[in-house]
This record gives sequence, C-alpha cells and structure tokens, in this order.
Amino acid sequence: MKPWSFHLPPGPGARSPVAIATLLLAGLLASCSLSSPAPVKHMYLLEAAAPPPAAAQKIASLRIGAINVAAPFRGRALVYRRDDLTYEADFYSEYFVAPAAMLGEATAKALTAANVFRRVIPPGAAPDDGEFVLDGFVTELYGDVREAGKPAAVITATFYLSLVGAPATRVIWSREYRQRVPASDGSSDALARASNTALSALLADLARDLAALPKP
Repeated sequence: MKPWSFHLPPGPGARSPVAIATLLLAGLLASCSLSSPAPVKHMYLLEAAAPPPAAAQKIASLRIGAINVAAPFRGRALVYRRDDLTYEADFYSEYFVAPAAMLGEATAKALTAANVFRRVIPPGAAPDDGEFVLDGFVTELYGDVREAGKPAAVITATFYLSLVGAPATRVIWSREYRQRVPASDGSSDALARASNTALSALLADLARDLAALPKP
C-alpha cells in the first residue's frame, strides 16, 4: 500500500492536527479500497442426471408446460434457511438463469432420457401440442443450514398431468415429491452440488411413477 503524505504551509490557513489525521485516514481507506479485489460472484446451473430408461414406452406424447417456483425461491440468488423463520439470499452465489427455466428444461431432458413417452416436447411449445401436458410447482428450493454441521439441499415439487384438448382443464394425475440431500459443507459450491443430486433423484421418481401409469 503506497503511503499518503500531505504538506501544509504554516500560517492562518494551516489545518489542525485532528483535520490532518482525518485526511490521512480517508486517504488510507481510499488506497485500500482501490487495491482490494472486487468480490467475485459464483454462478450455478440446476442440472439432473439422466434417470434409467423405462421398461415400456407409452405411445402418447407429453408436453412440458409451466414449471413455476414459489416466490421466495423464484430469484436467481441461492437461498439459505438459517432457522425456522429466517431465510437469506446469497448475493454472491446465483443460478445462471432463473430456476423455473432450468427446472422446466431439466424435466424435459429427464423424461426424454427415461423413454416414458413416445415424444417429450420441451417448454415453450404451442399450447395444443402433445396429447398430455405436465405442469409443476416448486414450493421449496433452498440450502438448509439450520443445524450446525449438517447442511442439506431441499427441493419439493408437485406435478400435475392433464389431457390436452379436453373441454376444460382436467388433472388426471398429481403427486408431490420432496428430496433432502446432505451437503459436504455449508458452502455455496457444496449446496449447489447437493441440489443437483436432489433434483436428479426427484425427477427419477417422477419418471418411474409416470411409467407406471396405465397406458392411455
């Protein structure tokens, strides 16, 4: 750190020792702030491993509809649960894009890999495309650090299967899934990895249950 110095001529305009000390302190703080590295943001993706393929494929096609996320977890910042009432958003640890978009794409990829349906149509397709539509709502998506030494990633989602083209929206099947996966520590890296493991298990359960439904 480069030292700061001031030369003040004597006379009526000379500053007091207190003023000189204040100027020196301000200069030192400015020098330190300029030399300190800027905080770096960590960026993460929500990705799921491919589930095992189903034994028998359905003849119908499935469109992934809206996968919505509850308001407290809808933003890009990672969320930590500190206690039963306190949640905290991490400004320096974020998802690369909003969770809803990644969850929709991850669901489409997982069900395609599972080979449950003849065709899986990703989010964003025309509302009348496909014979069935799968919507979802994620109520929990956070790192649980309430208990010291036992951090975990938590994801809870409910899925709704409906028939496309019916006179009125008719949900023919629905189920809630919850996964809690321990993390190696409470860092954002460890919790992000645990979240992807939790999502992989959750979507594998979804694929298994959809495969077990009677063929349309």
